[in-house]
Amino acid sequence: MEAHDGLSAAIAARAGFKGLWASGLSIACSLGYRDANEASWRELVDAVERIVDSSQLPVLVDADGGFGNFNNARLLARKLRERGAAGIALEDSCYPKVNSFVGDRHPLAGIDEFCGRLRAVKDTAAKDLILVARIEALIAGYEMHEAIARAHAYREAGADAIIIHSRSSSADQILAFTRAWQNRLPVVIVPTKYFRTPTCEYRRARISTVIWANHSVRAAAAAMRKVCGRIFAEQSAASVDSDIAPLDELFELFGYDELAKAEARYLHPDELQQ
Repeated sequence: MEAHDGLSAAIAARAGFKGLWASGLSIACSLGYRDANEASWRELVDAVERIVDSSQLPVLVDADGGFGNFNNARLLARKLRERGAAGIALEDSCYPKVNSFVGDRHPLAGIDEFCGRLRAVKDTAAKDLILVARIEALIAGYEMHEAIARAHAYREAGADAIIIHSRSSSADQILAFTRAWQNRLPVVIVPTKYFRTPTCEYRRARISTVIWANHSVRAAAAAMRKVCGRIFAEQSAASVDSDIAPLDELFELFGYDELAKAEARYLHPDELQQ
């Protein structure tokens, strides 16, 4: 499940998800930026640290194209490792990137150049980070043979898994890729556009992982827009109180009771009186 801050990470963990996707789009939105490498790699790393700390779940980080060349990519990998990330996903886009669903056709990085980025990350953090290579060929309008060629090259460069991306409203492209690729590495998908396909079809296709990549931030945006509009229009919060989380739920989510116990245990009574 997507997470973009500590709150969304804690909620996803409470819902039962076993891993988190630190979404570049969602983190950028939460910071007030566009998903076009406007948020810096430092801001991404800081967000990941909060996501890791709030959930204690493995976090796969959407690292776009690595924020530059091979040197930028390996620096980012080292910093993400230090903050507790479990994996890094690099996409074969050019820097600066633009969100995959904006515009008609994006330029792709050359295969050799992108493989250099993958090797740099693998050499830097292979023992600590899962390396996932994201193929944008189908999004960019290329034929299936281009996506397959890139998958082969990225496997040879050290990728541990492949994300195949599509903007189609059906899963046909994705399922065609899995048949042609024959799952030579674990395949990860992001069904933002083809969300109506039942998950059982992905299991039958031996797809490893499904990422719900931006649903928490979109849910939050819709809810905040509704509540803000009603409070402004009505000049009161009375009518929205039943539609928002009670404060006690937030307190419970982040362990305020544990804080009270810690205060009782660690703070001297004399200090409490001061």
